[in-house]
Amino acid sequence: MRVFKTFALAAVASLGLSALSPAQAAVERSLCVFDIIGANGDVFNVMKDLKTQASGWGVDLKLKPYTDEKIAAEDLKAGQCDGAVLTGLRVRQFNSYAGSMEAIGAIPTYKELKTVMQVLSSDAPSITEKMRTGNYTVAGMIPMGAAYLFVKDKEIDTVGELSGKSISVMEYDPAQAEMASKVGMSPVLSDITNFAGRFNNNSVDICFAPVVAYSALELYKGMQPDGGIIRYTLGMLTTQVVLRADRFPEGFDQKSREFMFGQFDRAMNVIRNAENEVDKKWWIDIPEQDKLRYDEMLREARLEMTEDGIYNKELISLLKKVRCKYEPSRAECTL
Repeated sequence: MRVFKTFALAAVASLGLSALSPAQAAVERSLCVFDIIGANGDVFNVMKDLKTQASGWGVDLKLKPYTDEKIAAEDLKAGQCDGAVLTGLRVRQFNSYAGSMEAIGAIPTYKELKTVMQVLSSDAPSITEKMRTGNYTVAGMIPMGAAYLFVKDKEIDTVGELSGKSISVMEYDPAQAEMASKVGMSPVLSDITNFAGRFNNNSVDICFAPVVAYSALELYKGMQPDGGIIRYTLGMLTTQVVLRADRFPEGFDQKSREFMFGQFDRAMNVIRNAENEVDKKWWIDIPEQDKLRYDEMLREARLEMTEDGIYNKELISLLKKVRCKYEPSRAECTL
């Protein structure tokens, strides 16, 4: 959550605002914003900047804070919200294409992430069509950072040593539970409001989170005294804006996507600072051979879950192209 503090206030200043003519009255629309801290949180602050931008696009956004993401998603479905801000994992039910960004192991580094987000913010018809499913359109995303395994025992540094351990997994993301089971872990169904507490109070051995949660959710408490963070990117997490398309002027979603992508570099500076703040003693570097085993294991899992319809085939194909662009020597790129 800390990822937004530095860049949120500067967002508007970096972009020019277009003014409405006196004859144009802004239409009022509601945006239900999930932020675990509520109206005082960093996600909510970013949406304040989007609200300022939206006024120049003919929309008066009324921001409504939610601390329960499930309720925000349900209110969007029920029409109680004209749009909602949700984690990418929740977005999958509204748009499988954008909602597959969190596919496990699919985006190894921030270089690939920026390229993918740039593509998804473009105005190419082939992309804009995919960003809309039925009456739902994805109007931008912001990186929340790479997700890692936080463990209670730093001796867990190989795939084999994960077997028999319990792990918090999001109850609405079958991919996490399936992946945990594949390596012999015991998945404990959780949500974004309680997974950290379960790790910190010793209810589970492992949790899956971005480093910005290290301080925000006090995950360092759960790692004490002998735990750590396995330095291997299991996925890239995002926060995304989902709109009911018929409630917004034509072209609003594209302007919003471009605005949100404009915050990428600023967000990344804060994410890197957060990662650099973690005491070096917590980082666990795994053997290179195990990284290759993880790569292959996650590749097989992605293919299987794509065939099962959990991930969107077109986005998974795009992500592979981006991976192979940056690292053509990857085993999957020579298949």
